[in-house]
Amino acid sequence: MPLAILYQDESIVLIDKPSGLLSVPGKAAEHRDCLESRVRLAFPASLLVHRLDMDTSGVMVFALDRAAQRHLGLQFERRRVEKTYIADVWGQPEAGSGEIDLPLIADWPNRPLQKICSATGRSALTRWQVVARQGDVARLRLSPVTGRSHQLRVHLAAIGHPILGDRFYADGAALAASARLRLHAESLTFQHPVGGKRQRFECLCPF
Repeated sequence: MPLAILYQDESIVLIDKPSGLLSVPGKAAEHRDCLESRVRLAFPASLLVHRLDMDTSGVMVFALDRAAQRHLGLQFERRRVEKTYIADVWGQPEAGSGEIDLPLIADWPNRPLQKICSATGRSALTRWQVVARQGDVARLRLSPVTGRSHQLRVHLAAIGHPILGDRFYADGAALAASARLRLHAESLTFQHPVGGKRQRFECLCPF
Protein backbone atom coordinates (compact mmCIF):
# COMPACT_ATOMS: atom_id res chain seq x y z
CA MET A 1 0.00 0.00 0.00
CA PRO A 2 1.28 3.52 -0.75
CA LEU A 3 2.04 5.83 2.15
CA ALA A 4 -0.90 7.96 3.26
CA ILE A 5 0.89 11.29 3.67
CA LEU A 6 -1.10 13.83 5.69
CA TYR A 7 1.44 16.67 5.63
CA GLN A 8 5.08 17.25 4.78
CA ASP A 9 7.61 20.05 4.73
CA GLU A 10 11.40 20.27 5.04
CA SER A 11 11.45 19.21 8.72
CA ILE A 12 8.57 16.80 9.35
CA VAL A 13 6.21 14.39 7.64
CA LEU A 14 2.87 13.18 9.04
CA ILE A 15 1.64 9.72 8.04
CA ASP A 16 -1.65 7.86 8.51
CA LYS A 17 -0.51 4.47 9.83
CA PRO A 18 -2.82 1.59 8.90
CA SER A 19 -3.98 -0.93 11.48
CA GLY A 20 -1.98 -4.17 11.39
CA LEU A 21 1.37 -2.57 10.49
CA LEU A 22 4.16 -2.29 13.05
CA SER A 23 5.64 1.14 13.73
CA VAL A 24 9.17 -0.32 13.92
CA PRO A 25 10.55 -3.70 12.84
CA GLY A 26 10.01 -6.69 15.11
CA LYS A 27 12.54 -9.43 15.88
CA ALA A 28 10.90 -12.12 13.74
CA ALA A 29 11.55 -12.14 9.99
CA GLU A 30 7.83 -11.80 9.23
CA HIS A 31 7.76 -8.60 11.30
CA ARG A 32 10.49 -6.72 9.45
CA ASP A 33 8.00 -4.77 7.38
CA CYS A 34 6.95 -1.66 9.29
CA LEU A 35 5.95 1.95 8.83
CA GLU A 36 9.43 3.23 9.74
CA SER A 37 11.06 1.29 6.88
CA ARG A 38 8.34 2.30 4.41
CA VAL A 39 8.71 5.97 5.33
CA ARG A 40 12.48 5.70 4.97
CA LEU A 41 12.11 4.40 1.43
CA ALA A 42 10.17 7.55 0.52
CA PHE A 43 12.14 9.91 2.80
CA PRO A 44 15.69 8.53 3.28
CA ALA A 45 16.50 11.10 6.00
CA SER A 46 13.41 10.29 8.09
CA LEU A 47 13.81 9.61 11.81
CA LEU A 48 11.44 7.95 14.27
CA VAL A 49 9.92 10.16 16.98
CA HIS A 50 7.20 8.00 18.61
CA ARG A 51 5.23 4.79 18.06
CA LEU A 52 1.73 3.40 17.81
CA ASP A 53 0.70 -0.18 18.59
CA MET A 54 0.58 -2.45 15.56
CA ASP A 55 -3.20 -2.77 15.78
CA THR A 56 -3.78 0.98 16.20
CA SER A 57 -4.25 3.19 13.16
CA GLY A 58 -3.77 6.92 12.82
CA VAL A 59 -1.46 9.89 12.72
CA MET A 60 2.29 9.57 13.32
CA VAL A 61 4.96 12.22 12.90
CA PHE A 62 8.47 11.56 11.59
CA ALA A 63 11.36 14.02 11.70
CA LEU A 64 13.40 14.71 8.58
CA ASP A 65 16.57 15.86 10.38
CA ARG A 66 18.23 15.40 13.76
CA ALA A 67 17.29 18.85 15.06
CA ALA A 68 13.61 18.22 14.37
CA GLN A 69 13.83 14.79 16.01
CA ARG A 70 15.35 16.27 19.19
CA HIS A 71 12.79 19.07 19.28
CA LEU A 72 9.83 16.74 18.87
CA GLY A 73 11.28 14.10 21.19
CA LEU A 74 11.54 16.63 24.01
CA GLN A 75 7.94 17.68 23.50
CA PHE A 76 6.77 14.08 23.83
CA GLU A 77 9.03 13.53 26.85
CA ARG A 78 7.76 16.68 28.60
CA ARG A 79 4.12 15.91 27.75
CA ARG A 80 3.69 18.99 25.60
CA VAL A 81 2.18 17.03 22.74
CA GLU A 82 -1.61 16.81 22.84
CA LYS A 83 -2.96 13.51 21.52
CA THR A 84 -6.54 12.44 20.87
CA TYR A 85 -7.82 8.99 19.95
CA ILE A 86 -11.16 7.57 18.89
CA ALA A 87 -12.21 4.23 20.39
CA ASP A 88 -15.33 2.12 20.12
CA VAL A 89 -15.88 0.33 23.42
CA TRP A 90 -18.23 -2.37 24.64
CA GLY A 91 -20.94 -1.23 27.02
CA GLN A 92 -22.31 2.17 27.90
CA PRO A 93 -20.44 4.33 30.45
CA GLU A 94 -22.86 5.87 32.95
CA ALA A 95 -21.21 9.29 32.80
CA GLY A 96 -20.54 11.37 29.72
CA SER A 97 -16.88 11.92 30.56
CA GLY A 98 -14.27 11.07 33.15
CA GLU A 99 -10.71 10.20 34.02
CA ILE A 100 -8.91 6.90 34.54
CA ASP A 101 -5.95 7.19 36.91
CA LEU A 102 -4.44 3.71 37.27
CA PRO A 103 -0.69 2.86 37.36
CA LEU A 104 0.66 0.44 34.74
CA ILE A 105 3.53 -2.00 34.53
CA ALA A 106 4.62 -4.70 32.10
CA ASP A 107 3.07 -8.11 32.74
CA TRP A 108 6.45 -9.82 32.30
CA PRO A 109 5.29 -13.48 32.11
CA ASN A 110 2.77 -12.44 29.46
CA ARG A 111 4.67 -9.87 27.40
CA PRO A 112 3.72 -7.69 25.55
CA LEU A 113 0.71 -7.39 27.84
CA GLN A 114 0.59 -4.67 30.48
CA LYS A 115 -1.26 -4.69 33.79
CA ILE A 116 -2.41 -2.41 36.57
CA CYS A 117 -0.27 -2.50 39.70
CA SER A 118 -0.70 0.02 42.51
CA ALA A 119 2.54 -1.10 44.20
CA THR A 120 5.06 -0.91 41.36
CA GLY A 121 3.22 0.55 38.36
CA ARG A 122 4.08 3.87 36.71
CA SER A 123 1.50 6.63 36.88
CA ALA A 124 -0.92 6.68 33.95
CA LEU A 125 -3.79 9.10 33.32
CA THR A 126 -6.42 8.97 30.58
CA ARG A 127 -9.26 11.45 30.04
CA TRP A 128 -12.31 10.31 28.07
CA GLN A 129 -15.54 11.70 26.66
CA VAL A 130 -18.50 9.94 25.06
CA VAL A 131 -19.16 11.24 21.53
CA ALA A 132 -21.80 8.70 20.42
CA ARG A 133 -23.88 5.83 21.76
CA GLN A 134 -25.49 3.00 19.80
CA GLY A 135 -26.80 -0.18 21.37
CA ASP A 136 -24.05 -1.93 23.32
CA VAL A 137 -21.30 0.24 21.84
CA ALA A 138 -20.08 3.70 22.85
CA ARG A 139 -17.68 5.86 20.87
CA LEU A 140 -15.18 7.72 23.03
CA ARG A 141 -12.67 10.47 22.39
CA LEU A 142 -9.60 9.73 24.50
CA SER A 143 -6.93 12.18 25.64
CA PRO A 144 -3.99 10.38 27.28
CA VAL A 145 -1.97 12.63 29.58
CA THR A 146 0.77 10.02 29.92
CA GLY A 147 1.97 7.70 27.18
CA ARG A 148 2.42 4.25 28.70
CA SER A 149 2.45 1.14 26.55
CA HIS A 150 -1.11 -0.14 25.91
CA GLN A 151 -2.38 2.57 28.28
CA LEU A 152 -5.72 3.20 26.57
CA ARG A 153 -6.43 -0.49 26.04
CA VAL A 154 -5.70 -1.50 29.63
CA HIS A 155 -7.45 1.50 31.18
CA LEU A 156 -10.68 0.96 29.26
CA ALA A 157 -10.71 -2.76 29.95
CA ALA A 158 -10.12 -2.00 33.65
CA ILE A 159 -13.29 0.09 33.91
CA GLY A 160 -15.35 -2.59 32.20
CA HIS A 161 -15.42 -1.09 28.69
CA PRO A 162 -12.82 -2.93 26.56
CA ILE A 163 -12.10 -1.65 23.07
CA LEU A 164 -13.83 -3.67 20.36
CA GLY A 165 -11.59 -6.20 18.63
CA ASP A 166 -8.83 -5.97 21.25
CA ARG A 167 -7.12 -9.36 21.02
CA PHE A 168 -5.13 -8.70 24.20
CA TYR A 169 -7.65 -7.24 26.63
CA ALA A 170 -11.14 -8.05 25.30
CA ASP A 171 -13.05 -11.31 25.13
CA GLY A 172 -16.51 -12.60 24.28
CA ALA A 173 -18.80 -10.18 22.49
CA ALA A 174 -16.33 -7.27 22.74
CA LEU A 175 -13.63 -9.25 20.94
CA ALA A 176 -15.98 -10.70 18.34
CA ALA A 177 -17.58 -7.32 17.55
CA SER A 178 -14.76 -6.19 15.23
CA ALA A 179 -12.13 -7.80 13.02
CA ARG A 180 -9.69 -5.00 13.94
CA LEU A 181 -8.87 -3.05 17.07
CA ARG A 182 -11.26 -0.09 17.08
CA LEU A 183 -8.63 2.39 18.25
CA HIS A 184 -7.48 5.28 16.05
CA ALA A 185 -4.97 8.07 16.72
CA GLU A 186 -7.09 11.00 15.60
CA SER A 187 -4.81 14.00 16.15
CA LEU A 188 -1.44 15.34 17.27
CA THR A 189 -0.87 18.92 18.39
CA PHE A 190 2.68 20.17 18.91
CA GLN A 191 5.06 23.05 18.27
CA HIS A 192 6.62 22.91 14.85
CA PRO A 193 10.38 22.31 15.24
CA VAL A 194 11.07 25.28 12.96
CA GLY A 195 9.56 28.52 14.21
CA GLY A 196 7.71 27.01 17.16
CA LYS A 197 4.18 27.54 15.84
CA ARG A 198 1.70 25.24 17.57
CA GLN A 199 -0.11 23.13 14.98
CA ARG A 200 -2.76 20.41 15.01
CA PHE A 201 -2.67 17.54 12.54
CA GLU A 202 -5.73 15.30 12.14
CA CYS A 203 -6.48 11.98 10.53
CA LEU A 204 -10.06 10.86 9.83
CA CYS A 205 -11.22 7.74 11.67
CA PRO A 206 -11.58 4.82 9.23
CA PHE A 207 -14.30 2.98 11.18
